[in-house]
Amino acid sequence: MRDDEILTKISSLVDEEHELRNRLAADEVTTDEEHARIKQLEAALDQCWDLLRQRRARRSAGEDPEGAAVRPPGEVENYRQ
Repeated sequence: MRDDEILTKISSLVDEEHELRNRLAADEVTTDEEHARIKQLEAALDQCWDLLRQRRARRSAGEDPEGAAVRPPGEVENYRQ
């Protein structure tokens, strides 16, 4: 996945998160449904940001960014910059 594709995926996930919060406010989903999906979205966002960071780091080090790989959610959640 190229950097621009990762950024597009991030944007899509953020849009879905906003839409989900709007649906919760309109009582179209339950709080439990919203929380469960938000947790999934946050994990996917963490993975995307981690992959983008890996690609940028590899490029900065003169390595091939295509060598970066998606890591499991548990490995990237709560990543601190």
